[in-house]
Amino acid sequence: MVDTLSLKERSERMSRIRGKDSNPEMKLRRLVHGLGFRYRLHVKNLPGKPDLVFPARHAVIFMHGCFWHRHEGCKLARLPKSKLDFWEEKLETNRQRDLSHHQQLLELGWNVLVVWECQLGDPVNVSRIIQEFLNPFKGRKK
Repeated sequence: MVDTLSLKERSERMSRIRGKDSNPEMKLRRLVHGLGFRYRLHVKNLPGKPDLVFPARHAVIFMHGCFWHRHEGCKLARLPKSKLDFWEEKLETNRQRDLSHHQQLLELGWNVLVVWECQLGDPVNVSRIIQEFLNPFKGRKK
């Protein structure tokens, strides 16, 4: 199938996609900060340069876009209609790289949480997930 956009239009659209400070990432940061947690951004010496790093808790959070990171079963993760061979390979490579980074972090003793773009539609649920992840023993009886 032929692309519905010209090369120039496609190039312009793709150039707007950011790796850092995307709208979903900024929403996640505001939410986490509002919960009272403080973090570091994109720590370069950790595998995958996690979006949010909580050094004292030895925890990291990745903000994954459903399309780019292949959120299984999500309607936002659909494949484009054109250049299918290119996109399947590119997106699968992204997914494999994510798995590798997560495994490396686990082996280094870090706790890893992935927040998916589509989850941000329910900020109450995301807040609960983050609080449980960052405060695993809070409220539990000893």
